[in-house]
Amino acid sequence: MNSIKIGFAAFLCGALFGVGALVSGMSNPAKVISFFNIFGDWDPSLALVMASALGVTFLGYKAVLGNQEPVLADKQMVPTSTQLDSPLIAGAVIFGAGWGIGGLCPGPALAAFGIGGTGVTTFVFAMLFGIGFAKFIARNRVYA
Repeated sequence: MNSIKIGFAAFLCGALFGVGALVSGMSNPAKVISFFNIFGDWDPSLALVMASALGVTFLGYKAVLGNQEPVLADKQMVPTSTQLDSPLIAGAVIFGAGWGIGGLCPGPALAAFGIGGTGVTTFVFAMLFGIGFAKFIARNRVYA
């Protein structure tokens, strides 16, 4: 029964995120790229989306950390590592470059994938390939 609750909660969170990505324009590569075009036709509205996401995250962490026991898990699973290592930095650089070039990040890309379009479809398949490649690298310890 607990797995059904967890799955339903995950579905609701994903659906809310997807609707938010569509409504805010984060699933529109042109809007995202215009945010990065600070010397051209700059669109700062995406900064408001990111600021509100930080606010929601802050409130979410406050709520989660304020509870003694989680609602849908056996224990709290909050990241504790503060170490900056080469896989983290490389992943952040690759993620940022992909977001800047493609105009999508994984969540909004999956939301936009439901609508369709050649660019989004290409992005999602490239993203899935990248995920598989990253798993291969991690499994074989290719990085330093």
